[in-house]
Amino acid sequence: MNPICRSLSFFGILLLFSCNNTSKETIEVVDFDGLFSKIDLSVDKTYVINFWATWCAPCVKELPYFEEVNKQSEDKNTVVILVSLDFPSQIETKLKPYLKRNKIKSRVILLDDSKINTWVPKVSEQWDGGIPATLIVNSSNYNFYPKPFKKEDLYTEINKVLE
Repeated sequence: MNPICRSLSFFGILLLFSCNNTSKETIEVVDFDGLFSKIDLSVDKTYVINFWATWCAPCVKELPYFEEVNKQSEDKNTVVILVSLDFPSQIETKLKPYLKRNKIKSRVILLDDSKINTWVPKVSEQWDGGIPATLIVNSSNYNFYPKPFKKEDLYTEINKVLE
């Protein structure tokens, strides 16, 4: 094989691996119904669902706390879902780079549903749609927090639900 073909083959293999790597980093994009179909309250799990965006400074400040909860609850029945409200057109340019740069391992779902006046009150009547906002829910608890968390307060609220 001549050197040019060998180089092209090498780059083709690299491209194949980068494509495969990218597919693992795919961000799931759902509407509101799609998001809540991910939550199964018939099982013994507590869901910590944080609504956030990369452009929201208070969201970004508290995100490490959710990441820590996710890491510490790997062997428990607690599931962290980070619901991004970023624009779908910015997944590649803003969201994925942010997640990679900050080593976010929690499940991230992008909520793309323009009917905000319909789905926000379904989450909570007390929610005006502002972020950050967090829902901590299981089969016997439904707690909504339309505010940023301090680390200690997040753990306190999760522990109240788990008791």
